[in-house]
Amino acid sequence: MWSMSCKNLGVFSLVLMLSFAIGCSESAKQEVVTNLVDSDYYKEKHRPQFHFTPEANWMNDPNGMFYYQGKYHLFYQYYPDSTVWGPMHWGHAQSKDMVHWEHLPIGLYPDSIGCIFSGGAVVDNKNTSKLGTANNPPIIATFTHHDFVGEKAKSNDFQKQSIAYSIDGGSEWIKYDGNPVIPNTEKIKDFRDPKVVWHEDTKSWILVLAAYDRVKFYASPNLIDWKFISDFAIEGDNRLWECPDLFPMKVEGTDETKWVLIVSIQKEAPNGGTGTSYFVGDFDGKAFKCDIKDQKWLDWGTDNYAFVTWNNIPKADGRILGLGWMSNWQYAQIVPTEKWRSAMTLPRELNLLNLNNEYQIHSVPVQELKALRGEPTRGKAVTISDEKLLEGAYDVSQSEFEFTVDLKKTTAESFGMKFHNDVGEYFQISFSKEKGKMFVDRTHSTPGNFSAEFVAGIHSAPINFDKESMTVRLYMDAASSEIFIDNGAVSFTSILFPSKKFDSVSLIAQGGEMQSSSYTVYPLDDIWRQ
Repeated sequence: MWSMSCKNLGVFSLVLMLSFAIGCSESAKQEVVTNLVDSDYYKEKHRPQFHFTPEANWMNDPNGMFYYQGKYHLFYQYYPDSTVWGPMHWGHAQSKDMVHWEHLPIGLYPDSIGCIFSGGAVVDNKNTSKLGTANNPPIIATFTHHDFVGEKAKSNDFQKQSIAYSIDGGSEWIKYDGNPVIPNTEKIKDFRDPKVVWHEDTKSWILVLAAYDRVKFYASPNLIDWKFISDFAIEGDNRLWECPDLFPMKVEGTDETKWVLIVSIQKEAPNGGTGTSYFVGDFDGKAFKCDIKDQKWLDWGTDNYAFVTWNNIPKADGRILGLGWMSNWQYAQIVPTEKWRSAMTLPRELNLLNLNNEYQIHSVPVQELKALRGEPTRGKAVTISDEKLLEGAYDVSQSEFEFTVDLKKTTAESFGMKFHNDVGEYFQISFSKEKGKMFVDRTHSTPGNFSAEFVAGIHSAPINFDKESMTVRLYMDAASSEIFIDNGAVSFTSILFPSKKFDSVSLIAQGGEMQSSSYTVYPLDDIWRQ
């Protein structure tokens, strides 16, 4: 993908444009730190302890995600020379469980065609591309080549789609000699982020990519020769679409299959700035037809963008698994981290439900995260009319919290949770039955004003309170909060940067009482010092 910084491209000199096009030297080495137990590795201020972050420098969108031979591969937009956005590479990491990650050398470098923008990867199990063998199928990465020199010259065809392939499981990549495989013949300025899925009924590969205010679909028998087949858009929408993802999903509890199209939007998300949305519809191998014309939001928070899914998950597993970039283009390049920039969300499982004849995706943290849990602190039913401190042997800023609210017995005008430290900073989640919403207040969570957009307003999401009880699950990890209501019916992701870690947490109620039937706090291990 391309950030909002493209509007400021004029600040670069032509010399820099040329150097970007040539690309960073592939002889540059990405250092991988070992012997971590006694080091300060990954202990910087604001560094998440159980979310994926790069060792150093800039990171944004997840890319090229696939599962192969027992390992989950994660590539990502990466600039190895700075903590702000620059000429994009694909960084690379792998994991056996989506939780504990091993950093690997850079996967794809810029070249004479351009820098390496976002895309996907598939395992070509039937060797349709003939770039591997039946016994050693190739992995095919689809990505956008971005030509800075062409952009500077205002040619409008400076983005085009290319492929690379790996025959060693994803470590070494060979760029296809015939790149680009999808030229930008229409000269669309924003033409990027290809993601591929196999369509069984037509025995063809389907590629979806973003083209400014819409997505375009292409079909291929071999991942090399692509034919345009259709596009999908909202009439009158002039927002920038990015990072699409297309895949089939079974409706939970039924034999019905629907197709889901995820699209990230660069502005006008529910709480401002960027956000990840989705459509549920049908796809016949030629066109996507949506039976609901309004977008739904995969996450209501400000900081879950470019969410995409893993390819090649075994049928025996059957889950739809993915993650997103935990930031927002409004302020991503100026957050107060020094050595590294950005984190990924927790890996999540998506489930499709039909509720009152309306299709909805619920997202929950993957079950593998439970392996990080330490000895829990548990509490029984409690009535709160003001504030109750949750005491226990855990680090507030590195824990998982669960509590259940008895909605029928709760009379409070506002109730929820409050994280705070001894210098007066706090982060608060509250619920209002009268307003039918949850509210997330980070306006007092971060000192200084590095971004007016970051601290502006209290964010919200609609909540259904017409039920007996409500379950809240929250992960706090140094500089982030991920909230899941009622098994993922609503998810809400926020980043925050307190000057000191939050060291206490309370259940709160105002204007009446909150009845909590139970609460549990799990301390969570870090994922890097094993």
